[in-house]
Amino acid sequence: MSKLHFQRQSKLHRTDINTPAYPVGLITGLGLRRSPDRSRGHNKLGIQNTNPKSQFTGCLGLPLHRHCVALSLSPLHLHSQARRASNANPSYLYLSAAAMNCSISGEVPEEPVVSKKSGLLFEKRLIERHISEYGKCPVTGEALTADDIVPVKTGKIVRPRPVQAASIPGMLGMFQNEWDSLMLSNFAMEKQLHTARQELSHALYQHDAACRVIARLKKERDEARSLLAQADRQIPMSTPATVAGNAPVHSNGTQVANDNLGPGVRNMHPGISPSILAELTDCNTALSQQRKKRQISSTLAPIDALERYTQISSHPLHKTSKPGILSIDIHHERDIIATGGVDTNAVIFDQPSGQILSTLGGHSKKVTSVKFVGRDNLVITGSADKTVRIWQGSDDGDHHCNHTLKDHTAEVQAVTVHATNNYFVTASLDSTWCFYDITSGLCLTQVEDTSASQGYTSVAFHPDGLILGAGTSEAVVKIWDVKSQTRVAKFDGHVGAVTSISFSENGYFLATAASDGVKLWDLRKLKNFRTFTPYGPDTPTNSVEFDFSGSYLAAAGSDIRVIQATSVKQEWNTIKTFPDMSGTGKATSVKFGPDAKYIAVGSMDRNLRIFGLPGKDVEMES
Repeated sequence: MSKLHFQRQSKLHRTDINTPAYPVGLITGLGLRRSPDRSRGHNKLGIQNTNPKSQFTGCLGLPLHRHCVALSLSPLHLHSQARRASNANPSYLYLSAAAMNCSISGEVPEEPVVSKKSGLLFEKRLIERHISEYGKCPVTGEALTADDIVPVKTGKIVRPRPVQAASIPGMLGMFQNEWDSLMLSNFAMEKQLHTARQELSHALYQHDAACRVIARLKKERDEARSLLAQADRQIPMSTPATVAGNAPVHSNGTQVANDNLGPGVRNMHPGISPSILAELTDCNTALSQQRKKRQISSTLAPIDALERYTQISSHPLHKTSKPGILSIDIHHERDIIATGGVDTNAVIFDQPSGQILSTLGGHSKKVTSVKFVGRDNLVITGSADKTVRIWQGSDDGDHHCNHTLKDHTAEVQAVTVHATNNYFVTASLDSTWCFYDITSGLCLTQVEDTSASQGYTSVAFHPDGLILGAGTSEAVVKIWDVKSQTRVAKFDGHVGAVTSISFSENGYFLATAASDGVKLWDLRKLKNFRTFTPYGPDTPTNSVEFDFSGSYLAAAGSDIRVIQATSVKQEWNTIKTFPDMSGTGKATSVKFGPDAKYIAVGSMDRNLRIFGLPGKDVEMES
């Protein structure tokens, strides 16, 4: 007896006489025979066959076609009749439902159901979900409801163990196959990981390139804006007075990338207008009259107090990787200190609290000079990157760059602020000094010394504001008239570059420092009246500074010395010598605090050192 396997095993429990057609595979053990009549497309039992060449005749006289059969008897009766018909006549086919699949998933259904309308077999949970979502048969597209499906119960079949698991060699082979699959999967994952890493690396490279392009475009944009602003500024230059009075003012807190036409290009300068010259003259007159009535403050530290000064604090303000403090300035009213370092930063430090208030970062090279402006919380810095920056302080202690000035073509060595607090001068190694308006950041004039070949190394305003002293790298000190921008005097005699100059508050004396020591000049007679050589020929004096009262003079080199300032005919005696506590043997800058209550010293390490009276001595003095 041959078997024709349609689909998987399934068996109907019962049905009605009026039950519509079901797949042939649903009938377990239904006996069929070949129909002797192949021409009509129907068999004796009323079978409607879609292919007359493959007709089957049901032994029970049921109307069948190739895919469907209408049931009129119970499944058990059909089963018994089919068995008997098959045994009686070998020509009958015994149909087994041992290979019936779900019409949706193609898998053996765990809970088989059949559609009354189409006769198709489905997994119950799948067809119910499909009906709830779409309300129609997934195969035929006919309208279908949950009442149109009939469950089919099947016998439990225990599947035999596979042949490979029947022996130890077979199991070893299975394990080997599993291991090979695992290794192949691991290799595929590693290959995927390598590909992902390559894609990530490429994406990061593209991101970095995009960032570089954006930065370059921003730089070009800022340069274009600067050129446009400079062009607008230069348009009304036919009337210098009008230009100076109507110079554009940049808002506080806004950083201007460039305030010049570009590196290496000399700007056109409007010059110092008559109104500005009148302002400078009025300031000079007022200060001269006040100086005649000036008396030394009663709160000035006496000589015996200075003799007891010692180091009372040390503050690491700059980076360890690039140590060195090159410049110091003190705001006497607020008692704050500004330092310029080799690490390209300037630091604002509160001396009473010992706290850093702000770090000014923006220069690309060492900060060679730093100066406070006596108004509006402004700070000016000069750098070896050929630029000068004007910084605006805010209430929260932070500082923002208002202007970046690029009028010089070489390192900016020194900055000095005029007594009006409205103007300042910078000196550079390009042998020029520039006179700036602080508010607008406009360079009013740039004076070039054609006789100098190596440039300026230091600069300072006379207390009255109409005289400018500048030290050069050729051991010469030049005195300039600010109003006419002409050189009115020249002091020779130093050896090496003039590293520092300082005017006394009385307006009569000028102190200059160089490799050969400190020289004092009488401005009334334009001659040198005293020379100090505190160090050897190989140790330069890096800084010299009068205190605000003009009573003391400090010099810094391999150590720090405080000298009593007297007169031309009297001796200038050394009051106190402080060793260089940095261990570098090079003190670079020195400043007196308010009323000489302390002395701030910068060296080639990163620490700012404060020398003053110890705590107990301070209480006794008070």
